[in-house]
Amino acid sequence: MSVNRQINPTPNRAGRAGASLAVTLGVAVLLGGCDTMSSLNPFDRPEVYKPEIVAEVPADKLYNEGLARLQNGDSEGATKKFDEIDKNAPFSPYAKRGLILAAYTNYQASKWEEAITASRRFIAQNPASPDAAYAQYIMGMSYFNQIPDATRDQERTERAIAVLQELVNKYPKSEYVLDAKEKILVARDQLAGKEMNVGRYYLEKRNYTGAVNRFRDVITKYQTTRHVEEALMRLTEAYMALGITNEAQTAAAVLGHNFPDSPWYKDSYVLLESGGLAPREDRGSYISRAFQGFSRAVISLNPF
Repeated sequence: MSVNRQINPTPNRAGRAGASLAVTLGVAVLLGGCDTMSSLNPFDRPEVYKPEIVAEVPADKLYNEGLARLQNGDSEGATKKFDEIDKNAPFSPYAKRGLILAAYTNYQASKWEEAITASRRFIAQNPASPDAAYAQYIMGMSYFNQIPDATRDQERTERAIAVLQELVNKYPKSEYVLDAKEKILVARDQLAGKEMNVGRYYLEKRNYTGAVNRFRDVITKYQTTRHVEEALMRLTEAYMALGITNEAQTAAAVLGHNFPDSPWYKDSYVLLESGGLAPREDRGSYISRAFQGFSRAVISLNPF
């Protein structure tokens, strides 16, 4: 007896078959709306390149356009024109002029870093140029104008001093030397102010050794600044606290000798007197040696 069995697909096979059918139908529908499979891939089509031809502007025309914009007060527009000369015609006579003017226009627009970069490039490319001193001056002043207050890091102050001092050394007959020297004094005063701030902090925290180190830097490195009088008085104070009376007396004596009318000298005198002491200079002390041959050239102006 034969039995006819109708074999039905198992549930798993049925599911796979249905899924396969669905995928096939889905692809068919998708392809029905497209011409080819390559149209689905944007990277499968050849790129159509349309070259844009830009007419090269002569260097002299760019230079004159830059000058015109500069005269109209458009520093940014002028800078762009001068930069174009350097890109399009770096070996033309106008490239050198454009570069120094780019340094100037960036400086006028308070774009300090751009002015520094342009000035440095000009000096590197034209070290013997009569305008090299001017480029050095622009670079130094760009650093100078970034000097922060005395409570912050003074890296820019140090850079300003270094660049301006290089101007003084390399171009001693330049018309910019006098102003550079004045700016150096102001910048050095700022560095001394930073040391004084830290020294006072240490003094307040009774870290007298740390305070002495800071005030010592002021009297040995920044004697021409307005901070030197207070630094000598603070040394008197710190050494008295440490019980090193010889140095305290020397600091007060040097202060009185060089700045007899200073209110800081009066304070140091009173402080010594309260301990039964009087100002007395030890010529072997570093304090005394720092002021041997000292000529007072103290600045009174601090724009910060």
